Amino acid sequence: MSSSNAPISATPSSLLQTRTRIKICGLTREQDVDAAVNAGADAIGFVLYARSPRAVSAARAAELARRLPPFVTPVLLFVNEAPEAVQAAAGQIPGAMLQFHGDESPEECWIASGRGRHSWMRAARIPLGDGAASFNLVKYAQDHSQARAILLDAHVDGYGGGGKTFNWSLLPPSVASHLVLSGGLTPANVTDGILQLRPRCLTLAVDVSSGVEADAPGGGTLKGIKDADKIHRFVAAVRAADGATA
Repeated sequence: MSSSNAPISATPSSLLQTRTRIKICGLTREQDVDAAVNAGADAIGFVLYARSPRAVSAARAAELARRLPPFVTPVLLFVNEAPEAVQAAAGQIPGAMLQFHGDESPEECWIASGRGRHSWMRAARIPLGDGAASFNLVKYAQDHSQARAILLDAHVDGYGGGGKTFNWSLLPPSVASHLVLSGGLTPANVTDGILQLRPRCLTLAVDVSSGVEADAPGGGTLKGIKDADKIHRFVAAVRAADGATA
């Protein structure tokens, strides 16, 4: 092989390490799906957990997912759902990825996925504060090795994401898995999160929900209602991190 081929073969690997995939989660409205796509999101998340304030039905998720162009992936979030219900929902949304965010075991994820017919992510609930150091992420990733990725979220009361940030610096220095950073991400902190975690894993993606929601009049956010400007600023911050590590 001639030496002139070397730069070409090296390019994809380099891009893989510096291109952070972006998922915008908890969408409930057409205009928010469109805003996320227009900003450059790679995946759109729909919460199929009835107790969540951002919950949508499988039929509504299917309706919203039909707006997605090619190469933007719909992701369906479940919490301790019956395998039959997971399969029924996935059947309504072709090409959807599954996200298990409850207490599902590796075997339960495998069964609910249709024994691998649908790809899935498994959420790891990382303790807040110094407790993050006690979470064995390496073992967790090994236990869930059939998952496409491990999603990192803060362990709070309830399920489905709490908008809290855990201590990223206390995670293991090396995890042989694709990771998705979630939990309290905003346009202001996502760059730092990427810079801290990218060297620790195979590839890194990010997942945001509350950090791009519209502000509520009395404080907090309007759950399930996204702010197009925040989405664009979030994506810009991710790309700034990519540029810093290119």
